[in-house]
Amino acid sequence: RPSAGQAVLLAASTAITALLYSVYRQKARVARGLEGARKVRLDGDLRAVLLEAPGRCVPYAVIEGVVQSVKETLSSQFVENCKGVVQRLTLQEHKMVWNRTTHLWNDYEKIIHQRTNTTPFDLVPAEDGAGVTVRVMKPLDAAELSLETVYEKFHPSVQSFTDVIGHYISGERPKGIQETEQMLKVGTALTGVGELVLDNATIKLQPPKQGMPYYLSALDFESLLQKQESSVRFWKILTVVFGFATCAVLFFLLRKQYRHHHERQHLKQMQEEFRQAQERLTNAEGGETLKNACVVCLSSTKSCVFLECGHVCSCHECYQALPEPKKCPICRQGITRVVPLYNS
Repeated sequence: RPSAGQAVLLAASTAITALLYSVYRQKARVARGLEGARKVRLDGDLRAVLLEAPGRCVPYAVIEGVVQSVKETLSSQFVENCKGVVQRLTLQEHKMVWNRTTHLWNDYEKIIHQRTNTTPFDLVPAEDGAGVTVRVMKPLDAAELSLETVYEKFHPSVQSFTDVIGHYISGERPKGIQETEQMLKVGTALTGVGELVLDNATIKLQPPKQGMPYYLSALDFESLLQKQESSVRFWKILTVVFGFATCAVLFFLLRKQYRHHHERQHLKQMQEEFRQAQERLTNAEGGETLKNACVVCLSSTKSCVFLECGHVCSCHECYQALPEPKKCPICRQGITRVVPLYNS
């Protein structure tokens, strides 16, 4: 049977391969869905397209436009004349933590506060005068929401000598606080991928209901698709590598089991041949001859005492034929000397 370590290795490799394959399947499904999404133009024909669609809805559509606020805009807290429709303020703590296993200081980051502000916004055509807008619903639910970092500042922590001593004792050394502001600015070109629906007089882009991801990306559609396909290739390569590793481990264990089975069959065959030879010798010369017969040739009489084990099992001719270093055929212990056996 395989050892515990080999069984654990095979189980772990199989589990990792299954997990990677599951991620690969999910990524591939997303890429296929994105590739099959319907591209619609943000122009005067969009309303007619939705009126002809079943339920006035395109389940998974791609639309490109420019961000425009519906009512009020959000102003940056740090940058003048910076207007947007999504604002994310983040305070992130940076510190060094002592690892007692590796005996090294490792960087550690933790978000201690984050606030996201939104205001309703539309996607409008890049060219003015088209008069068609698409209301973007639930932007924070998007799997990829492109926010631009408009402000970033690091505030280092001020430490006294006593603080430094305390930090070495506690195993934590604060580095400082990083303050970041990200915004989706008005006028940003955005690619939206989601469910496009005509609700009364309003065209809405919202998260799809089929479980496909919702995108609001600053990338164009071709770049977004290439990004997803690159992710699929990456997970596919990982799955193949770990799959080969799992197959290699399984082949090694099966080969080991086959060799062990072959050796057992060979041993059984030798035992059967030995038993048949004993039966033939018993039938031919009687039980007393078999009792004193050499266990190697089964024809001559036992005439040697092997020391230090003390077994009497071989004739002198068979002892001479034993390979070097000579070992007892019964217990496999090394033979240091041989004493002749005299039967009176």
